[in-house]
Amino acid sequence: MLSLNNLLLIGAALLLAGVFFQKRLLAAPQWRATVTPLASIIGSGFLVAGPILAHAVGPWAALAMLALWGLSYWFGAAIRYNIRYVEPSLANHPPAYQYALERASDVALSLAYFVSVAYYLNLFAAFGLRLAEVVDPFWIRIVSSVVIGTIGLLGVLRGLAGLERLEVLVVALKLTLISALLVLLFKVNAVAFLDDSLSWTNQVEMSGWDKLATLLGLVILVQGFETSRYLGDQYDATLRMRSMRWAQWIACGIYLVFLLLITGQFAGGLPDEGGETAIIDLLTPIGSAVAPLLILTALASQLSAAVADTNGAGGLLAEVSGRRIPVRMANMITALVAIGITWMANIYEIITYASKMFVIYYGLQALQAALAAGRRKQWWRAAGFGVAVLVAAAVVVLAKPVAA
Repeated sequence: MLSLNNLLLIGAALLLAGVFFQKRLLAAPQWRATVTPLASIIGSGFLVAGPILAHAVGPWAALAMLALWGLSYWFGAAIRYNIRYVEPSLANHPPAYQYALERASDVALSLAYFVSVAYYLNLFAAFGLRLAEVVDPFWIRIVSSVVIGTIGLLGVLRGLAGLERLEVLVVALKLTLISALLVLLFKVNAVAFLDDSLSWTNQVEMSGWDKLATLLGLVILVQGFETSRYLGDQYDATLRMRSMRWAQWIACGIYLVFLLLITGQFAGGLPDEGGETAIIDLLTPIGSAVAPLLILTALASQLSAAVADTNGAGGLLAEVSGRRIPVRMANMITALVAIGITWMANIYEIITYASKMFVIYYGLQALQAALAAGRRKQWWRAAGFGVAVLVAAAVVVLAKPVAA
């Protein structure tokens, strides 16, 4: 017999599906341009952010996420500036330093994609194996390696464009399920507030420095907005800049509401094994339908994000090599590197490595924007982007993995 919470979750999901799967919305150019960065941002961070941030900073999880969003919006501003002012220059005999920075950015981003593919598909395997209650890291690595290898092989034999076309539908599914979960969490928190049982999370004792270092290693949770930069063949500069802002604001709202609603549910630290899927144990008590919903969300989001990043890495690697490496072969190289990373690091280390790699790219883009703003004598912008470069360097040097 279905409980009230399960009925609410299923009913909300069905109603919201009617909103997010509207043909008019799915076909709207503004929405389609927003979907690509939005898919990357809310793909994986949504699933691991709650337990990790609650473990690291306890009841301040939402504020910690707001700080991460502020940092990502700062880096996003630099990339949006480059879309407006640097891209036209790159297309028309750019200065040597500008071209060199752009090539370095492409290399950094392709390397970041290598790590992110490992990150996404390790989460994919972890959530998939939870269907059989398996949390052993060895089997998670086995399954993720098989999936990574399969995607790489598909990329060689047939290309991944067909799988990427599913992105709009996958985002609609994710937003439907996530929104339904937020409805249920709002109800649970409201009931707890009314009967005076609402409590804040406990946390593992960490020094202030350790908390900061851990937080700096979680930039991957808000990564993905940069994909708007590489949609120039489909959308003009204005639409890409607007779509990036929309994706960041929508994802920020989802994260903050989720963390505010989930904080009262978390107690204790992360388990020694299965911490990446702790969200399931965290929320299953409020409804038996929650676990299947979370696993479905995870499988859909991780696979779509991994396919997008494999294609992104393949395209960038082919471009950086001057087309000496074909895109399809670059897809397999990406898969092989991701498999290597899977076996060399645990999920928390992969999260931190991915964060650092993306921040190297953001730092290079911020440097590009600072120099471009200086050339235009926009000194306040140049100074702001210059400080962003220093912040990126600090993240790379200081960030460390979360300790369970």
